Amino acid sequence: MSNLFKIILIGFICTSCSLLPSPTPLSIQADIQTAEWSKKWWMPRHEEKLAKKKEIGNVGLVFLGDSITHAWDNKGKAEWQEYYSKHNALNIGFSGDRTENVLWRIDHGAVDDIDPKLLVLMIGTNNTGHRQDKPADTALGIKTILSNLEDKLPNTKVLLLAIFPRGATKADPLRKINDDINNIIKNFDNGDSVHYLDINHIFLDASGDLSKTVMNDLLHPNRNQYKRWAEVMDPKISALMK
Repeated sequence: MSNLFKIILIGFICTSCSLLPSPTPLSIQADIQTAEWSKKWWMPRHEEKLAKKKEIGNVGLVFLGDSITHAWDNKGKAEWQEYYSKHNALNIGFSGDRTENVLWRIDHGAVDDIDPKLLVLMIGTNNTGHRQDKPADTALGIKTILSNLEDKLPNTKVLLLAIFPRGATKADPLRKINDDINNIIKNFDNGDSVHYLDINHIFLDASGDLSKTVMNDLLHPNRNQYKRWAEVMDPKISALMK
């Protein structure tokens, strides 16, 4: 085989490969949570939250996310009562959820038949931790969630939170992925229906390090951090709820 023919053949193969469609990221493929540890409670919690939504009736505020949001039901229960019960708030955070699990829940009634003034969204750290998805893929999952929420809740504003820091230092590989996601999703703020808020500094020291006194596992805020989270976020929520 001549060198010229080899060059032509390689060029043809490379061109053909570039024409192949890219695989659809898992982050936008709506799906249930399938982790073994979640099977006993995930679907029952979904059904319970559908019932809770009906029980509340005039839902004014929704929190949507993963385990960090889920924990307003336990670690942050007192703060939830203090800050959010007055807004007829609904917590639909589910431990372990990735963007595709939130998409499934939205598709299956999670926010149907309500018209809240505000929805607080934080999701994506499990895309980082479970699969180390590309930041662009996780950001696409978040953008898809925002699009679906706009369809379901056309009158509702969204407060999009930066994904919280994880890992002890700025050099932690998972911290870097979350930071890269945040650098993309901050641009989803349109000053109208979507507002971005980054409160990550409250969890970090002056060097950007994360202490176990703040997040014992360097991922989930400790119980006392839910008070700080609520205090820092409250002015933004109050302004958007007007």
